Amino acid sequence: MNALHVTHDEVDLTLVVESVCDAADGVKAITLRRLDGADLPQWSPGAHTDMTVGGLVRQYSLCGDPADSARWRIAVLREVDGRGGSAAIHGTVRAGDILAARGPRNNFALTSAPAYVFIAGGIGITPLLPMVAAVHTAGAQWRLVMGGRTRASMAFVDELTSTYGDRVDVRPHDETGLLPLDTILADAPDGAAIYCCGPEPLLRAVENHCAAMPSLRLHVERFAPKQDPHAGDNEEFEVELESSGQVLTVGADTSVLEVLESAGVPVLSSCREGTCGTCETEVVEGVVDHRDSLLTEEERAENDVMFVCVSRAACPRLVLAL
Repeated sequence: MNALHVTHDEVDLTLVVESVCDAADGVKAITLRRLDGADLPQWSPGAHTDMTVGGLVRQYSLCGDPADSARWRIAVLREVDGRGGSAAIHGTVRAGDILAARGPRNNFALTSAPAYVFIAGGIGITPLLPMVAAVHTAGAQWRLVMGGRTRASMAFVDELTSTYGDRVDVRPHDETGLLPLDTILADAPDGAAIYCCGPEPLLRAVENHCAAMPSLRLHVERFAPKQDPHAGDNEEFEVELESSGQVLTVGADTSVLEVLESAGVPVLSSCREGTCGTCETEVVEGVVDHRDSLLTEEERAENDVMFVCVSRAACPRLVLAL
């Protein structure tokens, strides 16, 4: 894998909620520390953690200070049409509560570049917060453009503008309309890294713009799976486990992860929709039909890893490093 994927050793954690506060309308900022008082695992900008609340496991970006080994901060948007995780956090989590977590994991790592443009839509500001702090401290050229429904719904606006001034461009939709992506990206220097996180329409629009601008290096993170044009177009194939030579059959209506679990092969997993990166597995031989929402086209071409919860084979047999 290339440098985009930076994973520290993941650990299971028991965390206590130190504080809960409103970061914006419909957004809760939650500060956590270890129950035993020990240091938290090291993490880097772009990392996230798996949190278990009400029996549901969800992924949340770490948006505090990586240098603070005592505390993690996450921010959670209450999603009216979500799957229950955000409602559980907004409705039940209070200071003093004990939560289970795992991590950190980083599928959205900050890379070296001559300049940076950060584009945030709504709660998509969370993974970008520590990135902005890191490049600012390093003296790099950067700008941040924030979009959202209203100014009141946009988390951490005051924190960002008070710290960085006019390098933060706040554009609520009800005041300024859609983000002017043509202008934002046209003004980016050659070789600039574009980091974008937010709702799917914004991500697709930025991807479409950047496709015509090869001098820019685009990095996106999705909170929901990208629409798969091949969904349902499945064929049976085989998976061979390198360590034992065992061969398993993956049916058209099952995933590699489900087959591995049925065979008693230990594989960590979480989201089961190709967004969190937990089930990343090394590919020894074969061609992968990548269906995740994580890898870039360049990373897919390397064909050395797959996310077994959603990706399949584009050949009769895959050999996995299991």
